[in-house]
Amino acid sequence: MPSKSPTVLKGLVEINFYVSVAVLIAGCVLSVSEDASFFEFNVDLYGPLANNLRMILVYLALTEVFLCIGCFLLRKSHFFILIGLSLVMMIGSLEIYGMINGIEVDPDLSIFFAYTGLSHIAFGLSAYFSNEKNINVKTKPY
Repeated sequence: MPSKSPTVLKGLVEINFYVSVAVLIAGCVLSVSEDASFFEFNVDLYGPLANNLRMILVYLALTEVFLCIGCFLLRKSHFFILIGLSLVMMIGSLEIYGMINGIEVDPDLSIFFAYTGLSHIAFGLSAYFSNEKNINVKTKPY
């Protein structure tokens, strides 16, 4: 009798992925609000700098929605590996953004991008290996 642990693990990875998508979209959209934001925008972030970072997060939420729709419609869930890598790379981008503008960026943003990025990578890898397994089963001659 085959073990159910890979199926359970795949299910947990999927649930975590959908939670991370919801957290990503909510966190980005709520960053527009002073009161409801998950992140603390430093007092150094005033005027255009504060709005730049907030608008980047809003665009990221919109991009996430369209990427999810596209990947699921095309049945290319393994593309989430690349999306996850770009989210993880956002951590470095934020550090550079802070250095260039001489401001401190909320460390919660790094945690946010690490969680969402790694969740996307795990989901994409799960889809990739699941697809590979299905391809190998279909190509066996017996």
